[in-house]
Amino acid sequence: MRYIIIGAGAIGGTIGGRLYESGHQVVLVARGSQYQALHEQGLALTTPDLGTRVLPVPVAQGPQGVELAPEDVLVLAVKTQDTEAALVAWADRPVAGGGTAGERLPLVIAQNGVENERLALRRFARVYGMCVLLPASYLAAGSITAPCTPYTGMLTLGHYPPRAEADGTLRAIGEDLVKAGFLAPLAPDVMYWKYGKLVTNLVTTVEALCGTGGDPAAQRVAREAVAEADRVLDAAGIARADAAEMADMRTGKVEKPPVSGAATGGSSWQSLARGTGSIEADHLNGEMVLLGRLHGVPVPVNEALQRLANASARERRAPGSLTGEELAAAVGLV
Repeated sequence: MRYIIIGAGAIGGTIGGRLYESGHQVVLVARGSQYQALHEQGLALTTPDLGTRVLPVPVAQGPQGVELAPEDVLVLAVKTQDTEAALVAWADRPVAGGGTAGERLPLVIAQNGVENERLALRRFARVYGMCVLLPASYLAAGSITAPCTPYTGMLTLGHYPPRAEADGTLRAIGEDLVKAGFLAPLAPDVMYWKYGKLVTNLVTTVEALCGTGGDPAAQRVAREAVAEADRVLDAAGIARADAAEMADMRTGKVEKPPVSGAATGGSSWQSLARGTGSIEADHLNGEMVLLGRLHGVPVPVNEALQRLANASARERRAPGSLTGEELAAAVGLV
């Protein structure tokens, strides 16, 4: 199989780079300065086991730069706010031998949140979910750091919609990921894990707004955002992995070593650090807002976090621009 990684940021770049150096065919799809750096210099990937190396992974600017074949696997790794545009761009691309990508090719959703699978199923017949536990940073074009050990990440895979038995394609993808240094368990209901991950992702918005220093007031905001999520998910009847299950997935398997100096935050923190102008809050905290409105459960902290995160991205504020006390006041926890 050849892996077409749509979105070569921290997650897509790490998955694609690891697959490439383990002997698999890979094409990274990037844009702007990231495409330019990958095209001219290759992918500088840093991991604890091998240090930094530059990988000459093939790169394309978009679907027009890739001639699709029946054995290709598409891996969607863009931020959720860019999902719809990516699906439109790729679904109708022709595949050698007849048909389109949407009709014939498997699409793996390697993204945060729970909306992407539903969006994809409108245009792709073969959709697979992936719960990504893969701390990685992408702050400079062409350079990605994946600091965890002994495994680079935990990539739980499953059919969407759920299916009790994994098909041959899903099993083959899992085997390839294991050879590339990941844990890749197959789950009968991958969304159980993705909803669990969604709850943990709510905290990344607080981190983006207040920084990674562990301010007590910011931690209080994070706890209340998670408490709101638990109430609304219970009201919606949505089963998900709890905090202990999510922690158990990582412990002893996907561990970040201690770092000296300023810590790099998660994906939302990195979006602000790079000044991208957008952030995933509409599909993280905003998912809780949506469910809260559907089921009559107030979620004022998540509403405020969504609003503040979008304003910070739009105005290109640096991560950590608010103190914990300022954030607590802004979300009504005073």
